[in-house]
Amino acid sequence: MKHGKKYFNALKKAPKKPVSIEEAVKFIKANPGAKFDETVDVYFHLGKALTKGDTAVRGVVKLPNGTGKTVKVAVFAGGDAAEAARAAGADFVGMADLIEKVTKEGWCDFDVAIATVEAMKEVRKCARVLGPRGLMPNPKTGTVTDDTATAVKEAKGGKVDFRMDKTGNVAVVAGKRSFEDAALCENIRKVFSAVQAAKPATVKGTFIKSATIASTMGVGVPVIISGDAE
Repeated sequence: MKHGKKYFNALKKAPKKPVSIEEAVKFIKANPGAKFDETVDVYFHLGKALTKGDTAVRGVVKLPNGTGKTVKVAVFAGGDAAEAARAAGADFVGMADLIEKVTKEGWCDFDVAIATVEAMKEVRKCARVLGPRGLMPNPKTGTVTDDTATAVKEAKGGKVDFRMDKTGNVAVVAGKRSFEDAALCENIRKVFSAVQAAKPATVKGTFIKSATIASTMGVGVPVIISGDAE
């Protein structure tokens, strides 16, 4: 990504040492990286390479002030579960038709995928397309459920799934730069708590090695990790 003068001017002023969440938010809001309303993300570098099995790090966080984004939801279901998903506001609902579109066309024009328990028998065919994009429904994140209405409402209301990548990093959406400072800080604290709660029982010592907050096109600001994140 190429950066312009605005980015480099902000980089000169950016804190070099970790600061509080409040200070980081103030800096990000005062130093926009673009004219549009940027998304604010929290980036975590974990203290240990965790990649497989029971040491995999993934979870869900319900942002109290929402994400500020319009979330597209696809639901793989039939019968009453499909009707409930439509009534709850799902953008795409279907079974064989959606599965075929994903597997044959590589279609994934949605942010969250939800499936009923029964539907998962067929939805597994979509793993090659949805898996690498982090869109595969999973019981651990509440996206494999027969209560499709609740799942759709939560996805559209501020529920965010996260998972660690192969390099031990986790990125989590925390809101928009246009949010009030207090609302953005509250969301970010929820993100910290959720990532910490996802710490595998087998991991000893430091879990979150470092954390940075940044807007879409802005400069990353390192933040202080409180004692309970150790």
